[in-house]
Amino acid sequence: MTITQLEYVVAVATYKSFVLAAEKCFVTQPTLSMQIQKLEDELGIKIFDRNKHPIAVTDMGELVVEQSRIGLAECERIHEVIQTQQKILSGKFRFAAIPTVAPNILPGLLENYSKAYPDMKLEVKEMETNQILAALRNNEIDAALLSTPLEEKGIKEYPLFYEPFVGYFSDGEKALEKRMIIPSDIALDRIWLLNEGHCMRNQIINLCSEQIQKLQAERPYRYESSNVETLRKMVEKNGGMAILPELATLEFTEDQIERIRYFEDPEPVREISLATNSHFVRTGILQSLMDEILKLVPEKMRVQKKNRKVLRIQSAKLEL
Repeated sequence: MTITQLEYVVAVATYKSFVLAAEKCFVTQPTLSMQIQKLEDELGIKIFDRNKHPIAVTDMGELVVEQSRIGLAECERIHEVIQTQQKILSGKFRFAAIPTVAPNILPGLLENYSKAYPDMKLEVKEMETNQILAALRNNEIDAALLSTPLEEKGIKEYPLFYEPFVGYFSDGEKALEKRMIIPSDIALDRIWLLNEGHCMRNQIINLCSEQIQKLQAERPYRYESSNVETLRKMVEKNGGMAILPELATLEFTEDQIERIRYFEDPEPVREISLATNSHFVRTGILQSLMDEILKLVPEKMRVQKKNRKVLRIQSAKLEL
């Protein structure tokens, strides 16, 4: 039994295909198949049912796959232990962030992290939440920055901060007459939303109303954006309002700031966390990312004030 064979087993179990698994492992399909066959012969069992399409894992194979994941994680831990003792961080780290967080965190993170840890190479991409979950389970990325709680089996969450939502209004909107707003101040027929697939879209719908899409049908046209910056521009050019994460407003001009309204207590917030799969062991690198990310976040978001009332907004439900 070799580490390489375990890697091949996990790859086939993940991608349900010998051909695709071979591509991901950068070997030929006959080589991968031969190594898995050797392992099956050694163990005296069939790990995969090759008669099914896509390839299925047998009952005994499920135990082998799970133990293979654990074994590979423990092998990775050896490198982690050595780096911890030597007090250095090096190697490649694959990292993702959701689009509504990435513009406010990634530019500063990449600049600062490369200076603090020159031997580390971050491979970073923007991905939506469902893509991140699949990539974490398939071991295609090491960690991700996204909105939580996910409550997904096999995923670990490390909460970092709570980011408030704010209302951003065009000139003349009635809500601007108030110093602070409540959800009922949101004009549902004039709100601009993100596309389907963005967790923040669902969070906003939960905050305001399930009737929001029906009310918006009366607008002369409908537009859904793929990023928060476009929402801001739609408000400024076409009127109405949008609900934005507070980090997206930190570089606003004085004129733009005057059109922001914060919510009364309990203020709506989203929890932002780092997430990994349950087998992740490179805790030293993860801690270094946490430290650098939190340096980019206002202290009020990092530290929950005593008795502070917040409305934590989730994608699937509303929670106090």
